[in-house]
Amino acid sequence: MKNARNNGLSDRRIAAAQAKTALQNAYRAAKVADEPARLARQAERTAIVAAREERRRERERVKRDEAERRATEAAERQSTADAAARAETEAREAARKAERDRRYATR
Repeated sequence: MKNARNNGLSDRRIAAAQAKTALQNAYRAAKVADEPARLARQAERTAIVAAREERRRERERVKRDEAERRATEAAERQSTADAAARAETEAREAARKAERDRRYATR
């Protein structure tokens, strides 16, 4: 047994405090030793986030361009339909006036 002779309360408390201090020191040493790896992981995560954000912006730009293209096409179709309707109305009006003029000419 490791501590067979010193089993008094104060001896156990001292041993526990020393063990706790040793664990804390080991943790601090491991934390300092792991610092470059942590920084590398953090930089990698930052790069991933930046790439994700860039892809999101690209998707939004594509969506915006597509919506703009569709709106332009719809406006062109509407313009064509309006022009056709206007031409049809003008043709009807011209035919009506021609019929009227023909009727007046036969009097």
